[in-house]
Amino acid sequence: MFTALWDGVNLVTTLGAFSEFNQPQKTFMLLAMIATLLIGGFAVSRLTGMLSGDDVMVYRENRVMEHKLERLANHVVVVGFHSLGELVAKRLHEAGETVLVLVGDQDQADRAADSGHMVVLGSPNAFDDVLKRARLDSAKAMVVTTPDSNNNLAITLLAHALNASLAIAVPSENPLRQRLFESAGASNVVIADDIIANALISRLTTAVEAT
Repeated sequence: MFTALWDGVNLVTTLGAFSEFNQPQKTFMLLAMIATLLIGGFAVSRLTGMLSGDDVMVYRENRVMEHKLERLANHVVVVGFHSLGELVAKRLHEAGETVLVLVGDQDQADRAADSGHMVVLGSPNAFDDVLKRARLDSAKAMVVTTPDSNNNLAITLLAHALNASLAIAVPSENPLRQRLFESAGASNVVIADDIIANALISRLTTAVEAT
């Protein structure tokens, strides 16, 4: 029985015949070979887990995204994926545009990716690095949609510095901010209150004329 076990384990481990060993030495080596098999099996299982774990999958996805970004051109960059950014990206996609979403928040990145958009996620404190990866030099336009007007102003300024000819659309809350955005390089500044007021008056006028 011992001889059969010795031969079997020795065959699997291929450590050597050790024919000159006596019984106690063979017993010690048998235990050592079994331990080697167990440790080796655990190491392989851990390595398999590492190669298929979340970190490696994210790395692979990032590598795929990097290759896509290298060839990206004539696209529209949407900064932010809150309610406005999500709607803008959807409308652009429906119009046949290639959309690249830039976000500084993991939840927004997940929602944008689930919607089928290409996404670049970066730290809000280093958003200039995100803009540099967005291929603004070959982009068609950029729409800035974050709810923070100061962030929008900084992003507009950075984007204009990277590509002075890039068409940049951004919302504004008042005429003063509009002038600031235009000075920063925005080519299209939309004041939401003006649009809403015009729409309300237009519909009211239409309703009055119909009576």
